[in-house]
Amino acid sequence: MKSQPWLEIYNELNIKMPRFADHTMGTYLEAHAQSKSDAIALTMFDKSMTFAEYNAQANRLANALSKLNIGQGDVVGLHMPNILQYVIALAAISKLGAIGTGISPIMTTVEVTHQILDANVKALLSLEDLGATLEGIAELPSCLEQVIICGIQDYDSSHAVSIPKLKGVEVTAFKELISDQSDHFEPIDVNPDNIFMIQYTGGTTGAPKGAQLSHRALVCNAQMAYATNDQSNTPEMTLGSAFPLFHVAGLTNALSCMIFGGRYLLFPDPRDTDHICAVFKAIPPTHMVAVPALYEMLLANPAFKEIDFSHLLVAHTGAAPVTQATLKALTAVIGNNKIADGFGMTETGPTHVVHPNRRYKLGSVGIPIIGTDLRIVDTETGSHALGVGEAGEIITSGPHLMTGYLNRPDATAESLREMDGKLWMYTGDVGYLDEEGYLFLCDRAKDMLIVGGYKVFSVELEDKLCSLPQIASCAIIGTPDERRPGNDVVNLFVELAEAFKQSNPDQLAQQITLFCRANMAAFKVPKKIHFIDAIPLTAVGKIDKKSLRRLG
Repeated sequence: MKSQPWLEIYNELNIKMPRFADHTMGTYLEAHAQSKSDAIALTMFDKSMTFAEYNAQANRLANALSKLNIGQGDVVGLHMPNILQYVIALAAISKLGAIGTGISPIMTTVEVTHQILDANVKALLSLEDLGATLEGIAELPSCLEQVIICGIQDYDSSHAVSIPKLKGVEVTAFKELISDQSDHFEPIDVNPDNIFMIQYTGGTTGAPKGAQLSHRALVCNAQMAYATNDQSNTPEMTLGSAFPLFHVAGLTNALSCMIFGGRYLLFPDPRDTDHICAVFKAIPPTHMVAVPALYEMLLANPAFKEIDFSHLLVAHTGAAPVTQATLKALTAVIGNNKIADGFGMTETGPTHVVHPNRRYKLGSVGIPIIGTDLRIVDTETGSHALGVGEAGEIITSGPHLMTGYLNRPDATAESLREMDGKLWMYTGDVGYLDEEGYLFLCDRAKDMLIVGGYKVFSVELEDKLCSLPQIASCAIIGTPDERRPGNDVVNLFVELAEAFKQSNPDQLAQQITLFCRANMAAFKVPKKIHFIDAIPLTAVGKIDKKSLRRLG
């Protein structure tokens, strides 16, 4: 196979390597606050902020956090939906040299507690509507010293937020915390190679792992991905996305707008397509970013067809495959040559493959982003490169890679390996390259499901479920969701413990479901529970999921 055949596509589309600067999110914001102070940076509902206002608010929060002894290397948890305070906090954390970690608002108390403890979160910004989740934690981790409560209307009204009753920590309202702080923040030298975010990703060995991403990795990734997407880098960017900010793709949306000085349209509720359409109608986007399921929801809303998409350059999609029917329907509304897939994972910052919108090849997820390398290697040893059309594990190399997993040197060594003088991320995904260097996926990472655009790792769920006395062994598999193409239905197969084999199966299923709802996010809860005599095993003693898929 010709080495890096996608380079010819770079030449054809005039894709150039971007010029990198040793900037962080905070320094980009400072620069835009000076050069385009009156340009609108953020919009949520009826509230907009200019770059100057955004910078002032970030400075106020940075000063307030500093007075709470939050500094370089300290971890700040962001437990909120897509609201103004989230992106303000990202900039403030960057300015301080602190580290952020996005905590999903839909996680249970058990999952939130694990992340606070694992990431050693010192301060937590949370939404007042999530107070019950925090109050449900019997004993907050001792590392947590400060909780700051935000309200969606903090910037629009005099509404006083409801403060949860929490033991052992200081709890303060966001508005009160920053009210008397200075709009000026004395700059701190932050090394771009320092960790900026710890983003949690489902693990193959139990609990989620924290992927440590540096300022440089995230900035480089955004620049390289946008450079590879033909025509997508513009100073007049208006990006609208409901991708959650706690997800690495949502984080990249916010960071991209900061790098390119664009306007970011925030949508706190990704299911409110009426609101999304109304905003797009009033403020036509140049960029849209959504999972295929949301594009399908938007297409089902008549208001979506009334939006002026003449300014739209790119409609990005990812997290799940786009069906041909959705592709055709979306193109009919937004215009030709505007859809661009993105493929990657949290550990790759996140995108390492994109589909140039003017060079779309049906069935492929695209070509490696400029500045990176990609290989297909044998799945047995991971050391032999495969040729055109040969399926194997996808590995990627470049400045976009994570530094490693937090407190997991074993998992880091397994995933990040040196070969031929380069550091490679072994993705676990299986695919092949064609003669032009387009990547085609054969299957998802082993044991991984996609539910509503979220990744669900079976082993994490299996580990939790096996703690139940009713279960001797279990396995999670996905079956195609006919109502949501590209998504899976979570199926649980259960081998009952001897003492429960004569129990009522309906009651057992109810007990298991209640346990799941209390201990895992809603999208992870099995929708179908199957009781079988024994979990099938392969010759080497591994669960035979191929056999279970035939049963499912």
